[in-house]
Amino acid sequence: MSPARFAVFVSGTGRHLENLAALAKRGELPGTPALCVSNKAGVAALDRAARAGIEALVLDPERALDAAAFSARAWSEVEARGIETVVLAGFLRKLLVPQRWSGRVVNIHPSLLPAFGGKGFYGERVHRAVLERGCQVSGCTVHLVDDEYDHGRILLQRWCAVEADDTPATLAARVFAEELVALPEALRRLWSAAPRG
Repeated sequence: MSPARFAVFVSGTGRHLENLAALAKRGELPGTPALCVSNKAGVAALDRAARAGIEALVLDPERALDAAAFSARAWSEVEARGIETVVLAGFLRKLLVPQRWSGRVVNIHPSLLPAFGGKGFYGERVHRAVLERGCQVSGCTVHLVDDEYDHGRILLQRWCAVEADDTPATLAARVFAEELVALPEALRRLWSAAPRG
């Protein structure tokens, strides 16, 4: 069984891309990051992809395409490269998932879904909402992607305590540490459960 070729879709720093590439290089992830897709030009993720030797594409940074047209273009690009799995890691553009990709698109979200998910809940907004609500725990969720924001079947969750003196930034850092463990572990589980040719 050959390792999965996967794409990572990004909109910002690309820290998950870098982590997954490092794990794959060390043989700690049974997959190969073969493509980085960004909907924004000039983001740090593109530099990280270049340093890791991963092909990078910038799709529709001017947002001229609607969700359907953008998604069709994205799937055309990944399918042309023999990609088996798509990972959304800080990707802030609506991506419609065709039936043929059902069960092969994964997202990482910085809260314990279904809490603090849905349209508009991303980045610092999530952590600020957690603190304003007075939650005692937070965490992250890796889930399969469908056509509803932060909705598909949950693959893995990890949690951490919310401290009394937390700010959105300090809570984000603690949650992100859990994300770095959760995403690769969810991918390992997904791939081990789905034999490939």
